[in-house]
Amino acid sequence: MDDLAKKITERLEELRVHLQADNGDLEIVEIEGKTVRLRLRGACGGCPHATMTIKSGLERILREEIDPEIVLERVL
Repeated sequence: MDDLAKKITERLEELRVHLQADNGDLEIVEIEGKTVRLRLRGACGGCPHATMTIKSGLERILREEIDPEIVLERVL
């Protein structure tokens, strides 16, 4: 795992607690360069706000803290 993927993984692991507090979770499916594919699980998987959680929440944090070119994609 390269340095960028490691930083992304570590930060997403830290952020999982917020999803778990709402009976949800996330799974990292793949990290390819600056593209991260995630699967939301539990309550988050069927939530109508899932796209907002990924784009306005998780992606925004990763872009601000790690790299502004990171893109998160939801995998069903």
